[in-house]
Amino acid sequence: SRLLVFGFRWGLAAPEPSMASSRASSTATKTKAPDDLVAPVVKKPHIYYGSLEEKERERLAKGESGILGKDGLKAGIEAGNINITSGEVFEIEEHISERQAEVLAEFERRKRARQINVSTDDSEVKACLRALGEPITLFGEGPAERRERLRNILSVVGTDALKKTKKDDEKSKKSKEEYQQTWYHEGPNSLKVARLWIANYSLPRAMKRLEEARLHKEIPETTRTSQMQELHKSLRSLNNFCSQIGDDRPISYCHFSPNSKMLATACWSGLCKLWSVPDCNLLHTLRGHNTNVGAIVFHPKSTVSLDPKDVNLASCAADGSVKLWSLDSDEPVADIEGHTVRVARVMWHPSGRFLGTTCYDRSWRLWDLEAQEEILHQEGHSMGVYDIAFHQDGSLAGTGGLDAFGRVWDLRTGRCIMFLEGHLKEIYGINFSPNGYHIATGSGDNTCKVWDLRQRRCVYTIPAHQNLVTGVKFEPIHGNFLLTGAYDNTAKIWTHPGWSPLKTLAGHEGKVMGLDISSDGQLIATCSYDRTFKLWMAE
Repeated sequence: SRLLVFGFRWGLAAPEPSMASSRASSTATKTKAPDDLVAPVVKKPHIYYGSLEEKERERLAKGESGILGKDGLKAGIEAGNINITSGEVFEIEEHISERQAEVLAEFERRKRARQINVSTDDSEVKACLRALGEPITLFGEGPAERRERLRNILSVVGTDALKKTKKDDEKSKKSKEEYQQTWYHEGPNSLKVARLWIANYSLPRAMKRLEEARLHKEIPETTRTSQMQELHKSLRSLNNFCSQIGDDRPISYCHFSPNSKMLATACWSGLCKLWSVPDCNLLHTLRGHNTNVGAIVFHPKSTVSLDPKDVNLASCAADGSVKLWSLDSDEPVADIEGHTVRVARVMWHPSGRFLGTTCYDRSWRLWDLEAQEEILHQEGHSMGVYDIAFHQDGSLAGTGGLDAFGRVWDLRTGRCIMFLEGHLKEIYGINFSPNGYHIATGSGDNTCKVWDLRQRRCVYTIPAHQNLVTGVKFEPIHGNFLLTGAYDNTAKIWTHPGWSPLKTLAGHEGKVMGLDISSDGQLIATCSYDRTFKLWMAE
């Protein structure tokens, strides 16, 4: 019944407009309705049926101007809807932003990158990156990413950059090959004569040496072993026999005379001295050098068959001077001129006719003292040449350089027959064994290497000393042991063959600068930075 009454009430209220309007007006006066509740005024669009062309014709028939008429254009200009300038032009391209330019450049780069062909071989990709100066790989980068990185780099620098680097590499390779290529030039006739003379001198000596080796091989093994054991026993008993202060400056070199009765020493004071052996009394003081003397050596026939008035010694100094001395005069009998920089070592050829000198101008020279001229100026080292030695046959010369390489030269042909590569630092000493096929080199890497001429390779590396090795010397008769001296203040004796240590000659207070073994193999001499030289002899 309530629902019926309620619906009845609503039904009674609906048809009373006056009451509804009065209530609405009264509520409107009391409170304003919010905006979102006010319904917007709906604009009634004008809908034209038919084509616009007919409507336009009707307007033209009535005399009204069309949509595109002049009056409409004027009205648009006056209203400000159409802007007509006075001939001014607005250049859009000049005012493109930098960002737009970058985007365009990036698009162009990507376009170029898509057209670049990159090898799929990863090793070639790495080689190209290396040639362009880029890292060949990045952390976590795979072959595909590396290839894409190369493509992006080439799109920036251009493919011509890679071609240029390849051309430069080829040029550098060619220049290196040309630099390393062996070349010859025609020498004087005196050199040809000297080469023939050396060949005629060396061949009979080589035959004699080989014959002696065959005879030595026929000796029973037990006899040879017992002889070697006796030698080793005597070498282990070596003691300091004599010690003498040689000068007031370091002594750089010492050399025994061929008869083993004299010792020549060279000093940094510029003096060279001759001492009697074994009592170490001063015999002569040779004055002539003004600076550090590098070496002094006896002529191979001095004190044996050579006249004391003839040239018996040769010496060299740091100012490039090379002087020749006799045994009866304290002044040089001749000077060899031609060197302009330091001459490190000087050595006689076994014949005594030729003199070899090593120089810091990256060359070594051979002088013919009979003809009194320089017959050979040999290059081949990339740095200064320090030491030189001659094969006992007289056929070969060995040089050691500050470039850590050694070379063996055939004096009969002029060719470099063996390249001694293996030392890590400068070579300061080189010596041939009397057996004819072993060479020893001492280096600044603290080692002594033994090379075999027959195999043309290094056969043993002796970790000889704890500082740079200044000199190496084989026993001069049979080469039964090897002597080395170094900047660790010691000299050491090594077995041959086997290269095991036999004896350490310790006693110098300074670094050992030079060493020598007498021609009879009984005495060993060492000279040192402590201004003394010492003689060592078996008990």
